[in-house]
This record gives sequence, structure tokens and C-alpha cells, in this order.
Amino acid sequence: MLCPTRSNSPSPFLTSRYTNQPMCASRLRSRASLLLRSRRGQAAYEMDSSVQVNIPAESGEMGVLANHVPSIEQLKPGLVEIIEESGGSKQFFLSGGFAIVQPDSQLSINAVEGFPLEEFSSEAVRSQITEAQKIASGGGSEQDIAEAKIELEVLESMQASMK
Repeated sequence: MLCPTRSNSPSPFLTSRYTNQPMCASRLRSRASLLLRSRRGQAAYEMDSSVQVNIPAESGEMGVLANHVPSIEQLKPGLVEIIEESGGSKQFFLSGGFAIVQPDSQLSINAVEGFPLEEFSSEAVRSQITEAQKIASGGGSEQDIAEAKIELEVLESMQASMK
């Protein structure tokens, strides 16, 4: 692969450490593969031409592009945004899980629960937050309170994602 430079030779600082292939700035949009799986083992979303995927990693929000460094990231509750080559985007809310970036520009997301963001109602989320707050503030057993706090974390992340 040749980069479009005056000398028509690849730039040494744009060589991938993982493939030993020269890369050009205009070619960083190469294909990434994405498979989003739910706990039922079903593919919730599958594609092979995303430009970028933004994920809610525990270490912070993270954008994954083609030729990203291989890694495994724990995901916190939050929004996964898939930016497609066509310029459109898809958004999913995940309750948590793991993202695995492979050396060949493949990204796999394994989530306990993942749903398209448009399937949620703002009113229903607000109502569930109110209920969970009542329980979390002492309206139940220790286990009920712990579960309500986890539910609150997920619901508040979902509410923030919907804005």
C-alpha cells in the first residue's frame, strides 16, 4: 500500500505494529467488524463496515477505530454508538459486559443486556428511577436495597444516555 505523498512511499511512523502494514491517514477508515451479543446468545447487531464504535469502558469512554490496539475492556452501564461508513449511526444501551478488540480490527461486545436506545421511554425510566430510589433509601431488606442501588446506577446511566 502506498500513501499519497510526493515521493509515493509509505511514511515509517504510520506503520501498524500489529500487521506490519503501512497505513495512510486516508485509509484509517478501514473496516471494523462488530458483533453485539445478548445474554441469550443472540446477535443483537452484526455488521462489518463500521468506522468507529464508542463504548462505555470502566476506564472511561473509549472510541474504537480500525487498527486499534488489541484489548479487553470491562463495560459499565451506558451507551454504545456505532458510526457506520455511510455516515449514519446506531445507538444501543448496555447494562454492562465486555468489549474485545482483536488485532484484525474486529470488535466483539458481549453484554448481559443490550437494546436499541429508541426502545426506551423517558417517562418509564423516570418512573422506575422513582421506585428504585424509594427502595434504595431504606424501603426493604438489605438485598432489596443492594439490588435497588444497582438498578439506580443502570437507570441513571440510561436516563443520561437519552438526553
